[in-house]
Formats: sequence, C-alpha cells, structure tokens
Amino acid sequence: MVTDGKAGMGKVLSFKRRLLMASVSSGLVSGMVFVSPAAAAPDEETNVQNLPPVEVAAPPPSVARRVAPTRPVARIGAASSAAPRTRLYVYPTSPGTGRGLDVDKVASSINAVDANQIKRTGSLNVTDALRDNIAGVNITEVTGNPFQPDVEFRGFVASPVTGTPQGLAVYQNGVRINEAFSDAVNWDLIPTAAIRSVTLVTNNPAFGLNALGGAINLQMKDGFTYQGAEIDVMGGSFGRVQGSAQWGKQVDKNFGVYAALEGLRDNGFRNFSQSTVRRFYGDVGYKAGDSEFHANMGVAKNDFGASATVPAELLDKYWGATYTTPQTTSNRVGYLNLTGKVDATPTWTLEGAAHVRRYEQKLVDGNPTDVQECAALGLLCFGDDTTPANGTDGAQLVNPYPLGTILGEIDRSTIRSTSFGVSGQATNTDQLFGHDNRFVMGTSYDASVTRYNATAEVGAMGENYVVSGSGAFLGPTGTDATGFTGPVSLRTVNQYNGLYAMDTFNVTDAFAITGGGRFNVARISLEDQLGTDLNGDHTFTRFNPVIGGTYKITPELTGYAGYSEANRVPTPLELGCSDPARPCLIAAFLVSDPPLKQVVSKTVEAGFRGTKELNIGTLGWKIGGFRATNYDDIVAIPVPGRTGFGYFSNVGRTRRQGLEAEVNIKSPTFQFQASYSFVDARFLDALTIGSNSPFADGDGNIQVSPGNQLPAIPRHRVKVGIDYAVTDVWKVGGNALFVSSQYLVGDESNQFAKLPSYTVFNLHTSYQVAKNIQLYGKIDNIFDKRYATYGQFFDRGALPNFTNGGNDFTDPRSLSPARPRAFYAGMRVTF
Repeated sequence: MVTDGKAGMGKVLSFKRRLLMASVSSGLVSGMVFVSPAAAAPDEETNVQNLPPVEVAAPPPSVARRVAPTRPVARIGAASSAAPRTRLYVYPTSPGTGRGLDVDKVASSINAVDANQIKRTGSLNVTDALRDNIAGVNITEVTGNPFQPDVEFRGFVASPVTGTPQGLAVYQNGVRINEAFSDAVNWDLIPTAAIRSVTLVTNNPAFGLNALGGAINLQMKDGFTYQGAEIDVMGGSFGRVQGSAQWGKQVDKNFGVYAALEGLRDNGFRNFSQSTVRRFYGDVGYKAGDSEFHANMGVAKNDFGASATVPAELLDKYWGATYTTPQTTSNRVGYLNLTGKVDATPTWTLEGAAHVRRYEQKLVDGNPTDVQECAALGLLCFGDDTTPANGTDGAQLVNPYPLGTILGEIDRSTIRSTSFGVSGQATNTDQLFGHDNRFVMGTSYDASVTRYNATAEVGAMGENYVVSGSGAFLGPTGTDATGFTGPVSLRTVNQYNGLYAMDTFNVTDAFAITGGGRFNVARISLEDQLGTDLNGDHTFTRFNPVIGGTYKITPELTGYAGYSEANRVPTPLELGCSDPARPCLIAAFLVSDPPLKQVVSKTVEAGFRGTKELNIGTLGWKIGGFRATNYDDIVAIPVPGRTGFGYFSNVGRTRRQGLEAEVNIKSPTFQFQASYSFVDARFLDALTIGSNSPFADGDGNIQVSPGNQLPAIPRHRVKVGIDYAVTDVWKVGGNALFVSSQYLVGDESNQFAKLPSYTVFNLHTSYQVAKNIQLYGKIDNIFDKRYATYGQFFDRGALPNFTNGGNDFTDPRSLSPARPRAFYAGMRVTF
C-alpha cells in the first residue's frame, strides 16, 4: 500500500503534524514491533496499526502554503537516504492494491495484522493470527480440520464449507478470492509466509459483493518490501511436520523478485484426519520513477480428511472419533495476477490489474442414505420400501448386499472454475476549495465459468461408520416429497460488474468527512447439462452508499462514525437448491432453480481510538460499537429426518450488533494486548423451519420468533496476550482465549441447552542462538481442555450407535471437537 502523498509546497509543517498524529492515532498496537539486537529477520518493522510503513520524502519546508501541489514521493519499505523521510501508515479503503488512506481519516474500526504477528503464531494458517489479534474474530472448525476453519467476524462468516451463507469478502492483492460457485473461502490456498499484512475493512461497500460484515484484505510481499531469505521448519504433536522458505531480492533499483514455498503434513488427532498442504507464491516487480508493475502467481495442491461433525456420544467414548467416513477434500488452484501503477501527474495516480484463476475441488462424502431394501426381496427402494431406487440406466437397482446390511452412500462432487477479471482505479489528491481532498474512483469486471458434477454410489455401512462402495450408482431417484438423489451436471456463468467512487474531504486539519458508494451488477446463468430443471438466468443490481467522518479530538484521541450498505447475491449453488418442495442434498444434488432475493445489509458504526505514552511503554486503545441489519437474509434450512437434505431460502431480516474494545501496551521488552467483543445476533422476523431438534413438532418444524438468537455465534469473546523479553535473545509469551456459549445449529428457536463456553491457554517461546538462527517452541491448549467450537443437531435414527450395542443415539448433538494439547518446536534461519 502507498499513500496518496499529496501536500502543498507550503503545507509541510501541517503535513508533518498530520503524519505524526497518524502514527499514534489508530490504537491497535502501539510502538514498534520488538526485534532483539541478535535477530536478523528481514520482515519490516511496523507501528501502531501493524501496517507496513510508507516512507514519504517531504518537500522542503520553506515553500509558501497553498502553492500548486508537488506530491511527496512515496516508497513502500524504501531504504533510508539522505533525503528527509517520514514514516506514514495507511489503511485500504478500496480494492486497488496501490493506495490507502491516512489512518487518521478512516471512518471505521481499524483492524490489522502484520507479518511478524503471523510469524509469532508458528502456524501456516493466517486465520490463527486473525483469531489472536483481532477482537471480533472467532474461529470454528466446522469441517473438523484445523486447516479449513470458518472465520466469523461480527456474526458474518467466511467459510470453506460449500453451502455456508458467506458474509465476508476476501481479497488477495486486490483480487477477490471468494470461489465462484458458492462464495466459499479456502483459507488453505493462501500462502501464509508470503503475507505482508492483513486488514479487516468494515463499513465500506467499495469492496463489492459479500462485504456484509467487512472485507479481509491481504497484501503480499514482493522483492521491494522483503529482502533476504528465511527457512523455517517445525514439527510436533500428531505427526506435524511443516516447513517454509522465502526469498526476496531487489536486483537493482528497478527490479525486485520474491518467492515463497510452503509444505505441511499432519496426521490429525481424529481418525482419517490427515492433512497435506503444498503452496508456492512468486512475484516479479519492476519500478521506474513513479511507476510500478508486478506479475505474481501462485499454485497450491492440498488434501484433507475428517470434514464433518461427530455425534456427542461417540466423542464421549473417544475424542478422535469420526462419523460416516470417507470425508475428504482435495483443493487445487493456480492463478496469475498482473498489476500496474503510474503516477500520471503529481496529483493523479492510475492503477490497473488483470487476473486469471483456475480452481478445482473434489469432495468425497460418506453419508447415511435413504436407499433401503424393498418389500420385494432383492431390489433397492428409496425413501420407503416401494419407491424404486433407480440406477444411471433408469432401471431399478438390485440389492448387492445380504439382507439386513446397513446401507450407506458415497456422494462425490467436483467443482472446476475458471475465473478472470480486470479492474482499474484512479486516485486524485488535488485540493478542493483550498482544503486537502482525496478522491478515488474505480471499476471492476469479473467473470467465471464453473462446471459442477455430482454422483451417488450405494454402499454398505461398517461398524466403524466407514462406507464401502458397491459400484452401483444412483440415477434420477426420488420424488418431490422424498427429495432427489442422482447425478448432476451443471454449467454456471457468473459476471460481476462494479463501479465505485469515494471522496475524503478535510474540512479542517482535525475533521474529515468521507462519502461515496458502489454500484454492483451481477448476472448468474445456470445451464443444466442433463435436463432443464436447473436452467436459469438471474440478474441483480444494487447501489450501496457510504458516508462517515473522523474528528481528532486531541492529538491522542480520534473519534469516528459511519453508515454504509452492502449486498450479496445468491450463489449458483443456492439458486440450484432453493425449492422447499424439492429439497436436495446440500452441496451435492441440486434439483431446481426458483429465484432468491439478494441480501442487503445496512450498517452503522462509531467509536474512539487513541494512544498515550506511559513510563512502561506506549498505551493504545480503541472502543467501538456497530449495528448491521440484513434484509432478505439467506439461510440453509434442513429437512427433518433427511440427513444432509435441505434448501436455501430468504428468511426476512436478521440483525447483528455489538461492541469491541481493545487495550494494549508496547515497549522494547514487553507487549500486552487484551480485547473484548460482544456480538448480539438475532432474527427479526418470525419463521417456520425444519430441524432435527428434539423440540420440533410432529412435522419436524420449529417456530422461530422475533428476537431469537442466531445459532453458532457466541456473544462474548475475550482475548489476552503477553510477550516478554527475558534477555536480549530469549522471549517468552502466552495468550488466553475465552469464547462464550452458543446455540447449536438447528436450535434457531433457542429451546435446547447451549454449546458450553471454553477457555484455552497457549504458551510460546523463542531463543536467538545466533544472529541468523532462532529456536522456538509452543504449547497449544496447555491444560488439555476438551471442548467443541461448533455444534448442530443430527438425525439420530439414520444409523445405530455401534458403540452402544447398536441401540439408537439418545444425544441429538453432533459436534466439532477441538484439538487436544499439542507440543511443537522449530528453527528459523535467516540470511
């Protein structure tokens, strides 16, 4: 990110004063990140915002005020020189990769994580750093695998689970990486070692679709911002072996090269829960004067197991239990991004980007089945003992198993998406009516073509809940009453257009106002490759405004307030499974294409942030509140008694509101951070939905009343972290995380006991053996707390409880168990 850098020749003193205020006003973390004298880590240091700095060479201070502007030259991570330079920290207010806004003028909460904070977690999951360092972020392992977590912020989710309604947009170097078919976010595909900074931008429609709760914006390293080399290897519990290597070099003053390679193998603590991660990221950059161009690319090939919740009764017997195996996910991606930035004039900067992305996901999902033995011996039926279960040739299937065999089903689905897009952005910093002003306008076009295929194979369920296939595949089978199981082949085309403009006007040096908006146009076409039921063509349009302001009350205190709107359109997956009369196996067997309304979110946000110098270090703090109301919200509604079956529907209004507070202290030897987040998420309209809840009526429905809380959203989160330099070469630290209780998914009527709260403690330490060699270790969950991060109801009658003599399950809960105590040790070598 670079600042707009505009200043009148005679405004140097005022400009410098604003730079100084910016460096102390965000209140996220104060002071410089501590690096011991013996350290040689090449990551750049960061200040209170944890944002990479921009060094600005200001013009001489003798020129008169309000003369024709000559913009300071901004360099990201530039080396020091004889020219006077000031370090400025900016925050992204648009998807463009090249510019941000002085943090003092941002009319929303500021949330940022830097490369050092990511490194401190010792994890190849960037989500761990988000969880530890951003107050409102909560992580749940819905899939049962730590490398595919759900990231929840303010009650909005970015999840890798196909079929989860997504409420956060995620950008990497200005490119939106929510997957085309379902808007899912595959965190495992992000090259963690190559991340320069992560910002969570709220209250801003410029980031387009899905930014209901905000946008997670990842900026990557390049050869100009990272020089040197690093090798990091780590191993530990559950067979974990991981390593990363990165290298960056500025070849001369014009060229920069960067590359990162990561690999991981983890056996997991659950049965069949192994994980393999392989990622590469590279960047080649060119600079000439005030112009900069980059080509970056990445590839990843990852495989995961144990992607499901587990009945609570099985976890009571064994914490590593699984249910209905196989459950595997294979993700592949390759992408190429081209970006360019040109300072056309001292006050105009032009940016452009183009990208292409190829993504493939294969899911293998063992499940209970509605296929059963017919009354007529030797044949298979569906849903009852008379409705034929047909094969792919249309003929009724013959039962390949002995009578009395418990049947199962292996559902396989494949998503192949090719996406491409272009974007452009222009930034102007001319003064307006004699006052500093920053105007940004941009446009984007993204298109994707997806092929989706799904099949179902009849199998036998073993006593370890492993489904063994028979080689017999289901064809079109089922009725409107029973649902549908059979092959699906679907082609979808997404076209997303956006046009945005934002202006920040400095009414005074202390008071700034921001206004603007974005117009989105989305067209989604579905082409059924096996019939006509899924055919559809849908167009959605929406203008989302934003207005806000900041006021510097004192040099150490800033207030902000803002209002914005955002929207998300139904995904091809949701549109293909939205008929209550014809439920489908969600994320597998799409059956029809009735229309859904787009979701519109209206958000208001306000708060204060500030810093103060104390004897023990620099104190930073922030406190803010928010309220977001969703209109025509979309949720997945299950069909009672049909494991995995359901449909997507608009359910009226929902609301998420709350409070976030954080305080931190930083000094050269001591760092402390504590935060509290309160999220109140509720339904605002009454509705009737299906559920496997024990409180469901005779038809399997529950009644949701206005004011009922949304499930899977804990109301309270408390985070505390401490780092202390015992000596110049030895550091110790730890953190604690408290997450309050939450309602189970399926308990939207709030009648069942909540999933219990949990508190987890972690420790870490590092020792600088030599200038370029560091040893480190960590203990996660030091008290071996057994807890679940997510829970839902399941169909207790679908399969017997083999651990209890084949009797029925009595506990309706199915949970995602968290990882037990784990030990890890590693070594980091820098060059």
